[in-house]
Amino acid sequence: METKVVIVGAGLSGIMAARTLMERGITDILLVEKSRSVGGRLATRRIGEGKADHGAQFFTVRSPELEKGVESWLQEGWVRRWFGDSHPRYTGTEGMNALAKNLATGLTVRLNTKVLSITEHPDGCELHLEKGEVIKADHVLITAPAPQAAELLGVEAPVAFRPCLVGLLTLEGPSGLPTPGHLDGEQLPYGVERIVDHKEKGISSTTVLSVYMTGEWSEEHFSESDEKVLARIIDLVRPYLGGGSEGNGNQLKRWRYAEAAEVVDQPFLEAGKRMIMCGDAFLTKRDESGKTRFESAYLSGKSAGEFLADRVGDS
Repeated sequence: METKVVIVGAGLSGIMAARTLMERGITDILLVEKSRSVGGRLATRRIGEGKADHGAQFFTVRSPELEKGVESWLQEGWVRRWFGDSHPRYTGTEGMNALAKNLATGLTVRLNTKVLSITEHPDGCELHLEKGEVIKADHVLITAPAPQAAELLGVEAPVAFRPCLVGLLTLEGPSGLPTPGHLDGEQLPYGVERIVDHKEKGISSTTVLSVYMTGEWSEEHFSESDEKVLARIIDLVRPYLGGGSEGNGNQLKRWRYAEAAEVVDQPFLEAGKRMIMCGDAFLTKRDESGKTRFESAYLSGKSAGEFLADRVGDS
């Protein structure tokens, strides 16, 4: 199989890069995604009759580029304001993964496809897949987390990532979280970074909580069994479970690469004459947040797409 551009990873950066390329008239694009859905950390899971976001819960807007995109998403009904007056938090109306799927409409995506390695030659690149297949491409954009991207290329990762363990807890009654169903900060027990009630959030018909553990706590307990980690999480957040007794659908999500421990001060890196890397750890020069987030992934993907469009046009 041969194509003009292959994008490894169909998370937000990969989707925005592909959309940007198509806006520039380049349509011979293939996104390759190892998971069964697009979206990456824009992830939503059904649990019984309920539903829970278990990656990004919301996003904020600081740049004019994202502001323009959000205006159209609001008109389409894909997102809504969740909470925050002076600095609103936006979330997907049907969950964050639904937003990713809407953004990926019209793109060519191969799901459940794992890339094992990538090699660059003077006239193009070869992507070696798990089942022995080889995809040939003129140019490759790698949007997987930097440690995974570096492994594909056989180079040292430009940044390290912290893990995140997320407990998905089902309750048979209401939780103890106040409206709007979100708590974070110093009021939470040590090790707990954020708690979200998805019924209060408005995407679930039943009470499902997402409990995010800090990077430090997650690293300490990452090797433990799901059952043991969930028991630890429940003990920590029991005061927030309200009168609702625990159901039987508790689950654990393990994000091996959740947040960059440091960031790259440019929106993408050239990994060769025909390969570049981008993602949420790659920040634009004017981004003063210093951390990975939805907006950094969005802007990195768009910047990489513009760069690739120029490079493809010159080749």
